[in-house]
Amino acid sequence: MPLAHAFTNRYADELMMLAAATHRPASIVNIGCGYAIRIDFEYQHYLLAVNAEGVLADQPDAAALWRVTLFKESDSAESPDQLIVTAESSWLVDAFDLAFAEVKATGQWPSADLAFGSFNPAVT
Repeated sequence: MPLAHAFTNRYADELMMLAAATHRPASIVNIGCGYAIRIDFEYQHYLLAVNAEGVLADQPDAAALWRVTLFKESDSAESPDQLIVTAESSWLVDAFDLAFAEVKATGQWPSADLAFGSFNPAVT
């Protein structure tokens, strides 16, 4: 986690945008081969955003495409997390919108009986 603080400073605008869009904290996490932006949701779902080959580039503007991927955490340590959807765009906000439009269209996003505090993206 030695570079997480440096990436947090470099990607402050992107972190703020995702936090505002989701009403959830966004953070920089080490994913083994590099760093990614992560947001945790309810029901063991989470989002990873990267702008290079599976990781964050050293500079936010260096990459051509943003990739937003939604996962569901596995119940066991032996099995990998389930990939739900991946979307790419030249702008982070557009990749985010595309990912949630696809996940809502396929019905793969969990819904709760009580929506207080849960993330329920509106797709228009």
